[in-house]
Amino acid sequence: MYDPPNTLFMANQFGPFCHHRGPSTVDRRQRSRLRINDQPRMASRPVVNVRNPSGESSSTVPLPAVFTAPIRNDVVQAIHKNLAKNNRQAYAVSHKAGEQTSAESWGTGRAVARIPRVGGGGTHRSGQAAFGNMCRGGRMFAPTKIWRRWHVKTNLKQRRYATVSAIAATAVPSLVLARGHRIEKIQEVPLVISDEVESISKTKEAVAILKTFQAYADVVKVSNSRKTRAGKGKMRGRRYRQRRGPLVIYNEDKGITRAFRNLPGVELASVHRLNLLQLAPGGHIGRFCIWTQGAFAQLDEIYGTYDQPSTLKKDYSLPAPKVSNADITRVINSDEIQSIVKPAGPARVKRPFTQKKNPLKNRALLFRLNPYAKVLIRRETLAQQKNLKAAAAPGEAKKGTKKMLPAGKKFLETLHAP
Repeated sequence: MYDPPNTLFMANQFGPFCHHRGPSTVDRRQRSRLRINDQPRMASRPVVNVRNPSGESSSTVPLPAVFTAPIRNDVVQAIHKNLAKNNRQAYAVSHKAGEQTSAESWGTGRAVARIPRVGGGGTHRSGQAAFGNMCRGGRMFAPTKIWRRWHVKTNLKQRRYATVSAIAATAVPSLVLARGHRIEKIQEVPLVISDEVESISKTKEAVAILKTFQAYADVVKVSNSRKTRAGKGKMRGRRYRQRRGPLVIYNEDKGITRAFRNLPGVELASVHRLNLLQLAPGGHIGRFCIWTQGAFAQLDEIYGTYDQPSTLKKDYSLPAPKVSNADITRVINSDEIQSIVKPAGPARVKRPFTQKKNPLKNRALLFRLNPYAKVLIRRETLAQQKNLKAAAAPGEAKKGTKKMLPAGKKFLETLHAP
């Protein structure tokens, strides 16, 4: 097994994303070694072996740039959910169902519910309630309509982004294994076979090729997983359920579809018409793909590179990743980062229980939350002391106040006059 085809750039390229506690000064030699423009250090080989039908490596081809695109599992799941809705067929109950009878309410005064009742006599049906969704033989509540919004429009750029992410995930062995494919004995992922395989037309030849590359175990897994469906789908043309096997991607169909199409779980797709529903069935990335050499070489023209746009898709370039390597643990533990960060200190043991304190009652906690509270409390204390001093000397006359004089005799006579 080999490392996934992702490029590990120099760890200093993640400076904005790694907030390390480095020293205030760094040696100039270290700075020159950690320049952003340094050449990247490759963590995987830039070429892929092309194997002939006998299993031997015949040549190599460069790894297309689409395999280094960002793998966005959330985008794949969301777009897959929308695309899967485009295969739905409309269904609804008859607009006449439950209301094909003549019924009329008996009205009040007869000690029965006011629901419409079937008229007539001589049968059990007469007098029974009708029309309501609570009635036997009545219509359902809110009958389903065929003009429901069955299909969902998805933006073209989003669909392309999801497809690119799904293709990139097919080259990561851990994701392919996690999806359940039997690739433990595969020599290489992605598996590229020469164009001779496009000319075979017999199923026994296809089986022989899969056995040569130890890929037939994935077909056996699918065959053993075939089970009867639970539910009414058995009588609606969906009697069996089974897993998914390899996806064979070709450039020209010279008989390859006739050779592989009858194998359980094996699907075929043209490299010019890749479908997200096949690349990530169920929205789960990491399908085991078998490429022909011609299809593998077409990927750079179809999806372009980071430097050149696509020649077959109008105004399309590969989505640039936000970080060159998403394995932040590997970046932090690299020699470039560890050579300039401080050594780890003693572990800080956190108390298992922290007592909750009220900052309105606990001054220390209040000052920690609001340091300015100390100034406010001091100001309030001084104002209180000033008020207490003023209240302690009531005999002292306040400045600017007039002395109250007793009422005059003439004023009192006028006030009490009859």
